Amino acid sequence: MTSTADRRPISNRRQRASDYDTLRQKCLNSGCLFQDDFFNAESKSLGYNELGPYSSKTRGIVWKRPTELCPNPMFIDNGATRTDICQGALGDCWLLAAIASLTLDQRVLERVVPPGQSFTEDYAGIFHFQFWQYGEWVDVVIDDRLPTRDGKLLFVHSAEGSEFWSALLEKAYAKVNGCYEALSGGNTIEGFEDFTGGIAEIYTLNKAPPSLFQIIRKALCLGSLLGCSIDITSAYETEAVTALKLVKGHAYSVTGAEEVNYCGSVVQLVRIRNPWGEVEWTGPWSDGSSEWRHVSEVDKSKLNQVAEDGEFWMSYSDFIKNFSKLEICNLTPDTLESDEVGHWNYYQFEGMWRVGSTAGGCRNHAATFSSNPQFVVHLEDVDDDPLDGKDGCTFLVGLMQKEGRQKRKLNRDLETIGFAIYKVPDQYKGRSNVRLGPDVLLRQNTVAMSNTFINTREVCCRFKLPPGEYAIIPSTFQPHKNGSFVLRVFSEKEAKTRQLEEKIYAKIEEGKVSEKDIDPHFKNIFKQVAGSDMEISAFELVEILNNIVSQRTDIRTDGFSIDTGRLIVSLLDKDENAKLGLKEFHVIWNKLQKYLEIFKSHDTDNSGTMSSLEMRAAANKAGFNIDSAVLQAIVNRYADVHYAIDFDNFVGCLIKLEMNFKMFKALEKEDSGKIELSLKQWMCLAIY
Repeated sequence: MTSTADRRPISNRRQRASDYDTLRQKCLNSGCLFQDDFFNAESKSLGYNELGPYSSKTRGIVWKRPTELCPNPMFIDNGATRTDICQGALGDCWLLAAIASLTLDQRVLERVVPPGQSFTEDYAGIFHFQFWQYGEWVDVVIDDRLPTRDGKLLFVHSAEGSEFWSALLEKAYAKVNGCYEALSGGNTIEGFEDFTGGIAEIYTLNKAPPSLFQIIRKALCLGSLLGCSIDITSAYETEAVTALKLVKGHAYSVTGAEEVNYCGSVVQLVRIRNPWGEVEWTGPWSDGSSEWRHVSEVDKSKLNQVAEDGEFWMSYSDFIKNFSKLEICNLTPDTLESDEVGHWNYYQFEGMWRVGSTAGGCRNHAATFSSNPQFVVHLEDVDDDPLDGKDGCTFLVGLMQKEGRQKRKLNRDLETIGFAIYKVPDQYKGRSNVRLGPDVLLRQNTVAMSNTFINTREVCCRFKLPPGEYAIIPSTFQPHKNGSFVLRVFSEKEAKTRQLEEKIYAKIEEGKVSEKDIDPHFKNIFKQVAGSDMEISAFELVEILNNIVSQRTDIRTDGFSIDTGRLIVSLLDKDENAKLGLKEFHVIWNKLQKYLEIFKSHDTDNSGTMSSLEMRAAANKAGFNIDSAVLQAIVNRYADVHYAIDFDNFVGCLIKLEMNFKMFKALEKEDSGKIELSLKQWMCLAIY
C-alpha cells in the first residue's frame, strides 16, 4: 500500500500544513513510506530538454532515499548553515545563493523549512516546505526520493553528504516549478521573494548611491536577503573565473557588512558567499591576505573570519568595482508572522491581461493602452526623516507575471512587462467605479514609470512622490498578449489602494409605442412582410434582417442566426406567443437603427467590423456599463478569431445584455445585487 499526493497541479491548488500531517499519519498507520505520485521519481520530474528522458545527462540516474545513501542521515545537523549548500549538476546557483542567505535568520528559515522534521522520530519518507507563490504561502509536500548517480546526489548537497534539508528544499521548489530543469538559470531575487514574500530592489553598482553601504547594513539588520552578481557580455563568459577568482554570470549572496579599524582608519567590508562552496576572491581582505595582520583579534572574532568555505570578505570599494548588480529583498511583517521585522505597509492585487479585452500594451499603443487593468494608490502622510531632506511619500511598486518557469516546457517565454503611473484628475479622486479612458491617460504625462519594460518575472521600482492619488497602469510592452500578474505596493507610510473598475448597470429605454404614432409607410411594409396573421415569427424576423444587411457593403456579417432571432422575439414578445406584432416590431426596428449607428461610429478603420477592445465603449453608448470580466465573456462568446465583432454578433450581444439585465432585476430582491434561483429557474435560464 502506498500513500499518494493530490494529483492536481500545484498551481491549481494551495496545500495546507494539515495536508502534510494527514498524509504523514496515514503513512505511519500503514507502515509504508510516502510516495508523491504528483512529483514522482521519474524522468519528467527531472526535465524536458537537457534533463529530458532521452538526454545523455539523465542516464544512470537512480532515485534513492537518504536512508539508502548513508547510515545516519540528518535533516538538519547542528543548525542550518550556509556551508550546507553545495551546487550540483544543475545551473541553479541563483537559487542556492538565496538559500544561503535564508540561513542567516532562523525565523525566516523556519517559515520556509518547518522545524520538527527528521529521519528518526516518526520518519515516514515525507517532508514539507513553505514558499510564497504569487501572493500567498503554499505548503509543498514531497517524498524524500532524490536523484543520484553512482550513489551520490546529483544536485544540491551538503559538504558532509549526510545532511539533507537543502536537497529536499531544492526538490520541493522543483515541484512548485514543474521539474528540476525549470530551475536552471535565474536571478537570486526570485528565490528571495519566494522564501519571504518580500519585494525586491536592484542596484547597478557602477551607479551606486552614496549611502548604499548603509543601505546594505540596514537591510541585513532587518533580515532582508541580498544577492550580487557580475554581468557577462557574451555566453562565452558564463561562469568564467577572473584573475582574482570571481565568477562571472554567477549568483553570490551577501551575508555581512561591517567596519573595521585598519592601520588607523576605518574600512568598510562586505562578506560574500559563493554557493559552490569554493573558488573565492583572492584580492585584498581575502582569506589569509596581508590586511588581516593589521586587524585586532577582537575585530577578527567579530567578523568570524574562516577559510575555504566559499565565503570571503572584500572591501566595499572593491565590491562595487568588481560586481555589477546588487539585489535586496525587503521583508514584510507577514514573512515572520511578527511585527518585529519589516516596516513597509503592504498592498496586493491580482489581475489579467486578456487578448481582446484587457491586453492593451504600453502607452506607445494609444488605441489600446487605456484598456489595461488600472489600480490606484492614495498617499497621504510624508516619510519620517527623509534622507534627502525633502518631504514626500516613498513607495515601491512590483509587477510580477505568474508561472513563467512552468511555461518553459511549453517553449513559452516570459512577456516583456512594465508599468506607468499617472496623477488621478480631481474629478476621479476617491472613486473606484470608473476607468480612466484615453481622454485622461493620453492627455497627460506620466509622473513615474518602471525603469524599463523587460521580460523578467518581476519589475520593481522605488518612487518618492508628493501626497496625492496616483493610478498605476501595468501592461505588457506589446498589446494582445495574454498573461496573469500580481501587482504589489509597499509604502513607507500607510496608504489606501483600490482597483479601478466600472460598475455594472444598464440604462434601458423602454420603447412605448402606440399604433397612431407609427408612420403609415412603415405599417404598409410591416403588412407585406408579416402576412395575413400580422405577426412576425423568429424565422421570419431572421429572413427580414438578413435580406436587409445583405444589401449593405459598409458592414460585415455572417447573417443573423435563428438563436439571435429567438432572443429578439423573446425580449419584446409581450403576449408570449413567440411572435412580434406591429408595435413590437417597430421597437426592435428603432433599436436596430440605433445599434447600427453605434456600430459604425466604433468601426474606426471602416473594416465593417468592430474591434472587441471597442466593445466596452460601444456597449456604454447603448446604455450598458460593463466591467472587464463581462467584457471578457463577451469576447469569448461574440468575437471572431481576430477579436473582431461583426454586426449580427454586436446586435446579438446587446440584445442578450438587455435580456440578462431585465431577468436579473425581475429576480432580484430589494436591490440587494443578488438573486436566488431554484433548480428549475436555473435550468430554464441556462437552456435559454
